[in-house]
Parts: sequence; structure tokens; C-alpha cells
Amino acid sequence: MLSAAAITLHLGGRAILDGAGFTARRGAVTGLIGPNGVGKSTLLRAVAGLLPHGGDVRFEGQPLPADSRARARLLGYLPQGHRVHWPLSVRRTVALGRLPHLGPLGRPGRTDEDAVERVMAATGIAGLAARTVPTLSGGERARVMLARVLATDTPVLLADEPTAALDPGHQLRIMLLLRAEAAERHRAVVVVLHDLSLAARCCDDLVLLMPDRRVIAGDVATVLTSSLLREAYGATFAVTQAAGIPVVLPQCPPPVPTMIQSGDRQP
Repeated sequence: MLSAAAITLHLGGRAILDGAGFTARRGAVTGLIGPNGVGKSTLLRAVAGLLPHGGDVRFEGQPLPADSRARARLLGYLPQGHRVHWPLSVRRTVALGRLPHLGPLGRPGRTDEDAVERVMAATGIAGLAARTVPTLSGGERARVMLARVLATDTPVLLADEPTAALDPGHQLRIMLLLRAEAAERHRAVVVVLHDLSLAARCCDDLVLLMPDRRVIAGDVATVLTSSLLREAYGATFAVTQAAGIPVVLPQCPPPVPTMIQSGDRQP
């Protein structure tokens, strides 16, 4: 459904991206992984049209529209951080996701109201509808911001580290919700992740951005290998399974032996 090819981008005179890209399938969750500094978030922002870049981004084989409103009806973007700048109610914040679909008068209709109700129920925040977002906990705010982008009902959803700073329970719930959106509503979901075990469990396809600017793409078994992860992260990983669920564990290096000088006594 969505393809990004040969994406190049320079910031501050430095090449952040040089030939990066990925393909996201309808009904699947594609995870963007890789060490810090390889440009995962930058790539997502470029694809969303938020940063000027070179290369080619297409939706179902056609170039994305230049008009920002038309693009917003195709691509929903969830930035990292769960930041909220105004003391809006939860319901009004979620309803902002419907803005690209509103008519000239900007009045929501029945379809818009139904979309807001659906995503609030799906994210478990219906009971928070009247609360203002700044009064919520971090996990609650994360679900509100996710509900806002889900309300767009766009065929493509781009989420930048939606599980950052959340406890493991909230991380898994959010990723399972994204999986459900992909599978049940036939959306292409692209998500930046740092938790490799979460990526292994919840993603259908993975795109590994390497420090040398190579891009390794494929299914979980193809990408999450000990050799590729060692090359990408500079650390040793054990890739195993627990109850049929893939688990990726970084291995601690052996301790460096302490040199004992002559005359020193061991405790």
C-alpha cells in the first residue's frame, strides 16, 4: 500500500538519510528498528511530509498528493512524546483527528461522531471523555493521542515510538491495538520501536536501519538474527522463543578481570 524509496535528507549540513526506504502492506504492522541515530524517526517524518526530502513516496503506486489536507486523509501520523499543548478535554482532543474529513463549515457529522466513539472505546478511554488531557497519567495520555490518530480512519498509520516511557502492560496493549487496527480495518501500520521482543511479537514485517545506511527488510525470522543484531547494535543478542513467542535478549559481556598487583591481597 505504501512505498518509500531512495529517501535522502540532510539536516545541519549532515546526511541523515541516504537511500533509505521501506514498503508497508495493507493489513500488516511494519516495524522500523535500529540503533539510535540511524534516522528511524526522521524517515517516518519525511514519509509523513513533515520534512523536505529527496526520493519517492507512493500510496498504492501513485505519488502522494502535494496538498496537506488530502495527504492527511491518507496518512495518519502519531509523533513521539504524547505532548499536549492545550487543556482540551479528552473527547475534543480525539475529535481533532477528524479535521481532515470535515466539510467547509468544519462541523462534525454522524460519521465523525461515530469514529470518535469507536476509537475511544477501542483504546479504553471512554470513561475519561470529560477529563482534560494534562490531568491524565502518562499511560492515559498515550492512549488519548493514539485514539486521536486512529480517529483519522486513514488507510496508512505512522506511529513514532508509541510505547516509549510506558510500562510493559501499556506497551503490549498499544501494540496489540495497532495489530487489531491493521488486521480488522485493513490499514498499513508503520511503527518505530526500540523494544526488539515487542517488535518480534507484534510486527509482521521488520525494517532494520543499519549504521552503514544499509536497510535490511523482511519477516521477523529474517531480520531478527543474532548476526544482524550484533552488526547493527554492537552487542550480542540471544534470539529464542518462550511459549511460542519470540524473545530477543541482549547478552551482558563477560566481566573484565581485575588486575591484582604484586603485594596486593585478595579479600
